[in-house]
Amino acid sequence: MANAADTPMMVQYHQIKDLYPDAFLFYRLGDFYELFEEDAIVGAKILELTLTARNKNSENPVPMAGIPYHAASNYIDILVDAGHKVAIVEQMEDPATAKGMVKRDVVQLITPGTKLASQNGDGKTNNFLAAVVYDNDDISVHHVGETNRPYALAYIDLSTGELKATRLESVAEVQDELGALEVKEVVLAKEDGLKADDVARAVGEKGLVVSFQGPAEASSTITYLTKDLKDSLGQAVTGLLLQYLFDTQKRSLDHIMPVQSYERQAYLVFNQVTRVNLDLVQNARTKQKAGSLFALLDQTKTAMGGRLLKQWLIKPLKKLNDIEARQEVLAAFNDDFFTRGTVQDQLKYVYDLERLAAKAALGTLNAKDMVQLKKSLQAVPALEGALTGTSTGAVLQEMGEGLDPVSDLADLIEAALVDDPPVSVRDGDLIKPGYDDLVDSYKQALVDNQDWLASYQEQEREATGIPTLKVKYNKNFGYFIEITKANLSKLEDGRYTRKQTLTNAERFTTPELKEHEDLIFAAQTKRFDREYELFLEIRATVKQEMHRLQSLAHDLARIDVLAALAEVAEEKHFVKPSFHTDGSRAVNITQGRHPVVESLLGAGEYVANDVTFPQDKFIQLVTGPNMAGKSTYMRQLAIIVILAQMGSFVPADAAELPIFDQIFTRIGANDDLVAGQSTFMVEMAEANLALQDATAQSLILFDELGRGTATYDGMALAQAIIEFLADNLHATTVFATHYHELTALADSYAAIENVHVGAKLSDDGKLHFLHQIQQGAADRSYGIQVAALAGLPKPLLNNAEAILAALEAQGAGQVDVDADAEAVAADASGTVTTKAPEKSEATAVEGTGSESGAAVASFEAPAAGVTSDKMAQELPLFEVAEKRSEDASAATRTSKAEQAVLAELKKANLNKLTPLDALNLLYKLQDMEAHHG
Repeated sequence: MANAADTPMMVQYHQIKDLYPDAFLFYRLGDFYELFEEDAIVGAKILELTLTARNKNSENPVPMAGIPYHAASNYIDILVDAGHKVAIVEQMEDPATAKGMVKRDVVQLITPGTKLASQNGDGKTNNFLAAVVYDNDDISVHHVGETNRPYALAYIDLSTGELKATRLESVAEVQDELGALEVKEVVLAKEDGLKADDVARAVGEKGLVVSFQGPAEASSTITYLTKDLKDSLGQAVTGLLLQYLFDTQKRSLDHIMPVQSYERQAYLVFNQVTRVNLDLVQNARTKQKAGSLFALLDQTKTAMGGRLLKQWLIKPLKKLNDIEARQEVLAAFNDDFFTRGTVQDQLKYVYDLERLAAKAALGTLNAKDMVQLKKSLQAVPALEGALTGTSTGAVLQEMGEGLDPVSDLADLIEAALVDDPPVSVRDGDLIKPGYDDLVDSYKQALVDNQDWLASYQEQEREATGIPTLKVKYNKNFGYFIEITKANLSKLEDGRYTRKQTLTNAERFTTPELKEHEDLIFAAQTKRFDREYELFLEIRATVKQEMHRLQSLAHDLARIDVLAALAEVAEEKHFVKPSFHTDGSRAVNITQGRHPVVESLLGAGEYVANDVTFPQDKFIQLVTGPNMAGKSTYMRQLAIIVILAQMGSFVPADAAELPIFDQIFTRIGANDDLVAGQSTFMVEMAEANLALQDATAQSLILFDELGRGTATYDGMALAQAIIEFLADNLHATTVFATHYHELTALADSYAAIENVHVGAKLSDDGKLHFLHQIQQGAADRSYGIQVAALAGLPKPLLNNAEAILAALEAQGAGQVDVDADAEAVAADASGTVTTKAPEKSEATAVEGTGSESGAAVASFEAPAAGVTSDKMAQELPLFEVAEKRSEDASAATRTSKAEQAVLAELKKANLNKLTPLDALNLLYKLQDMEAHHG
């Protein structure tokens, strides 16, 4: 806000700043953009600028930081990527002719959602801006089904002109769609009131920038772009989004395509949790593309192909006809390696046609961009010929015949522009000789004058007798004659007019030289102006053909993605999946693989697995030790489903699948500290989402549900969830658990099948993972063996084994290791007495069976003779273990024998044992076993 002490310039600054209070104001002063006051203080820190001050000697100096105008784009990117807005304030009149303060105004507001593609990256990421409105009954006339979907969402990528809209049921769905699209900024309607506040709060929690926009003004452009929408709420949200763009961009946006309406439920639906759990577009751990499914599939050769591949990956199809149409092209590309190779070779020369067309509409297309456009278009005929010339499939021929190469535009640019033009379009050297007679005449005049200058230099050398005399040009002083001071004595007085004195030379001019200088400058200025005029005409022609370019870009992107998927299928040995057409929900995958994990292992190291769900069995209970491959097995199934429904081939020897409508996952352990939710709370919330929304056509993957709370609670909830799935949802479900008691449910429910990941103990007691899914339940959790692999201390593991043996013998409950056992154990690890408090509930170590988990968790390593009261009570919910013939005391005696043998072994120095000593030791150990037994 302006104050009385402000200078006229600062008054103008504050007037503009008041209109854009939430943006950094880049205020143009000469060759710099200046930041003032709080913008300067904050901006200097973010951009690492030197903070200075305006009116330093006044009582209230104004903080100030400057940026060269030609380098502004990099600084703008930094601010916008950090979630800020930048308002560009330009001089609206020539300072040389302006009276008083130069008029200035905002020419563009750059926000996270409106930023065009930066120079960094490969261009394979969209930058979406979205708008959301709520149906408050006075906006929308309801159509069938709309009352259940009160939210409307529209989104656009300003750099490509892609515009889409949909209807959603809840704020949660809004959040998830924004997350899937990786939206950076959301526009809300000011008049939406409390509902807008709800959405703003929800998206703000996800780190998105929220902007508010007044109602859209009546506009033929908005009417045209929304003409295909059938519901008024969709028109309202799209109009809101477009009005925000008109208000912030303040320039032609003719490249925006008419809005396309889509139904979220028309695609295979999965939420952000599933996308993260499956590492679809980025690695969940590193947050990078490398290590994701997208990285594995991305053999695309163009930026627009890469963007389309990502869209296919996050929105797989549900219509069988659409899936099979993609499969047909993939199969044709697989059958014709040479055609695919030619197509991909030509695609390497295709630049980002979508964004080049947008630049033409926005008026930012320069000569170098135009040469890229020409090269892109010149690659199309060879690509077209390869497709139409194939003999393997009509589908490829049809794709080739449907291409419009826009050759007339390529020919125009080829004829008009030089192959390597400068970045600036105002300084000439753009137009080829022979394209324009006027430009050629100006160039000839310049050549003639250059010849005259060379002749004039030779003439003056002869006239003065100074062989080193030179006629030169300098940008600041124009043309001049330069004579070294050593030769000045040879120059007759009055022959030249002095122009500049240097240390070692003098510079002069003559009326004759000045006359030709004026002729040269006039010809050069006229040439520059004419070349710029011609360039604008060519750019206007490109803009007129923009929709043809966008259509070609769409066709080439699709070809690029399908060729890339075919290449991946060949390299990774993927096969074409088939889908049931009779309504069967059976899943039959032969030797399925997780493609990302497989790619990270050496050749032949990955163990493939069948995944089989007969029609009458839709729940698999998976048991087995940690690290054996349960999670990989589950993720493998989901990834195969996603690949199949996006039209890709899949990593398996064969695959027969139903069409799924949704995928729900609960894999891994994580909390949400921002929302104040523990790991267990997050786990239950995600499980609830599946239980509330899943159908019999859904795929559910639950890994270790019930961890994070007391064993009773966790096991009870896990059993209840399984029974709910079996009784109500009938969704295809993989439920991995370490609660072995739950495997008894297969005896009560025909729909439940037990499988386990194989593992075996070698003779030396080491655990070996087979990574293979086998029928039936696992015999044990191997928790202590996995702990050994993690490197836990040997005394701790010995103690855990003893506790586990006692737990298994007694069934559970209070466990006392008697004095004899204590004496033996103390020799190895110190005395341990374990006793559970009455009525206490025990929590198993996450990720292992309840008994072995308790055994490992209960250990404490005190000094010899010190007792510990750390044993947790563990009671099974189901009596499924086979009754032991021995009683608890027998188990304790067995434990004493083991401890005695282990203690004796520990005393032995194996490195110094002779063969005879070893035999004697073995005999002694056998005798100890017999004695204690």
